[in-house]
Amino acid sequence: MAAKGGGWPGALAGVRGGILKISLILIVVYLVVFLLPRLFEAADYREFPVIGSRVLVWCLAQAHLMFAAFVLGVPIFALIAEVMGVVIKDERYDGLAKEFTRLLAMSYTFTATLGGLLLIALVTLYPRFVTHMEKVFDPTWSFYVLAIFSEALVAYLYWYSWDLLQGKRKRWHLFIGVLVNLGGIAILVITNAWTGYMMTPAGVEGTDLAITVTSRYDAFTNFAWNPLNIHRLLANVCFGGSIVGAYAAFRFLAATNDDERERYDWMGYVGSFIAVAAFIPLPFAGYYLGLEIYSYSQQMGVSMMGGSFAQLWILQAILIGSLFLGINLYLWLAMGRIPGGERYRKYQAPVLFALATGLAVWATPHTIIATFAEMKAMGSAHHPKLGFLGVMSAKNTAVNVMILATFLNFMLYRRGNKQSTSSFGSVGKGIQALALLAVGVGIVWIGVYGYFVPAAVRVGLSKYQPLMVGAYMVLFLVLEAPIYRGAKSLGEIRWGQMPRISQYVLFFLAVTFTWLMGLMGYIRSGIRQHWHVYQVMRDTSDSAYIPTHGFATMVVSIIVILFFLFVSMVFAMAMRSELKERQAS
Repeated sequence: MAAKGGGWPGALAGVRGGILKISLILIVVYLVVFLLPRLFEAADYREFPVIGSRVLVWCLAQAHLMFAAFVLGVPIFALIAEVMGVVIKDERYDGLAKEFTRLLAMSYTFTATLGGLLLIALVTLYPRFVTHMEKVFDPTWSFYVLAIFSEALVAYLYWYSWDLLQGKRKRWHLFIGVLVNLGGIAILVITNAWTGYMMTPAGVEGTDLAITVTSRYDAFTNFAWNPLNIHRLLANVCFGGSIVGAYAAFRFLAATNDDERERYDWMGYVGSFIAVAAFIPLPFAGYYLGLEIYSYSQQMGVSMMGGSFAQLWILQAILIGSLFLGINLYLWLAMGRIPGGERYRKYQAPVLFALATGLAVWATPHTIIATFAEMKAMGSAHHPKLGFLGVMSAKNTAVNVMILATFLNFMLYRRGNKQSTSSFGSVGKGIQALALLAVGVGIVWIGVYGYFVPAAVRVGLSKYQPLMVGAYMVLFLVLEAPIYRGAKSLGEIRWGQMPRISQYVLFFLAVTFTWLMGLMGYIRSGIRQHWHVYQVMRDTSDSAYIPTHGFATMVVSIIVILFFLFVSMVFAMAMRSELKERQAS
């Protein structure tokens, strides 16, 4: 989809075309939803052939959520990049924001189509569940459709008016960008209310279809709603940044000249920077969500962390640990294009030690999958030497150390081509070092002390670990400004001079983020076990059971493959759009 020429008439024609396309999709979906169930006899559930109803809805829901995360996350950092371009008067950021938005415009059709297919599948295959949700959330449907149309309208206007609203009119384009993000956030909070209600229902009395809605407000603002808002907002930005990084890596590898390599190397760095910035606080947001779920239902919390899903958290630890290693590898490779970056190579070994040790602790299971003979030889289901590393005291400590190490590595990257000349430099760096020592000791002490206190005390203490890490980050950044005020530059960053392997790291980060997103979506839904709405509406279908971990991970892998096939189509359309723009100019 190329930005149309012809001034405002061309831009408005593009907006009309985009809205018409979304409208046609929604009209077709409405007609199918209205007519299709009437072709079948009344039933609580219907079975989809071959793969079954649950797998079909699972695939459609997860693929839709992945595209939705992308189209909700990209506008956030597109607007940030555009604002930065205005503030520092650098047109590169405006071009970068436009490149981001090009991908966004291409993705709306996929998102709307997958959402429509999901609605058709739910209404047709799970009519009883849909009836229950309508009773509780009927007033939100109209707001949801309005939010979809509003965001699509302003998003298409944001894209097609880009070249028209420049110079003195730029503030109006920024205003449209703000409206795009407000529309996206509105969609996010509405859907999170539905998802949160299924896990932590509130505002209703009774069960199944014999419910009385006592408070729609309580149903909407259920226990999991706010944690989901925070967690998904960060995850969407993180996910969108990783996909943009993958797009930049693809363009870098396909580049035919140095100018293109410089452009897409820089774009990949910005995309990965945004992804990392959102990724660092993401485990804390996940912990907050888990804490709220546990507070709502200890049974659900125990099932999530210590029951049938416990082994999947080991897989999650391996994936997140791999992301930390990949992020730091990219930063180390990127230091090669920064004059002066070689000064910090000596820190690679200690950072790698912290990451590898943290990953080893995080991935250590509390209860080992073992045969009876193996458990008899060990004396229990826990490893006699390493079993103590399988509890949350050790794992919380490990993840906080990994986050701290990654943050410090990124700050070393930022310092690469700078040499402090400030009189405050030595003092400021000394304060940073002492604060790092204090925070490190504090994190480890809380982790060790957790072994000697009751569980309730241990859970209460664990929140101070991320607070300490967050406080240190703030202190470090506050001190960084006076330390490097008037700093001597050791040279300009040599954009485009990155080894090819660095671009494959960006691919790895995108695929791993996506796979992790699918896995965590399965865990979040699976902890409801045989309930559509926990303790309120039971799932009585033939597939009301938890699948094996092998089957679940296979489904997630297929979804990820299909998603990237669609994403590759978005990349191809974006490149074709850019080519048309160049030919037209």
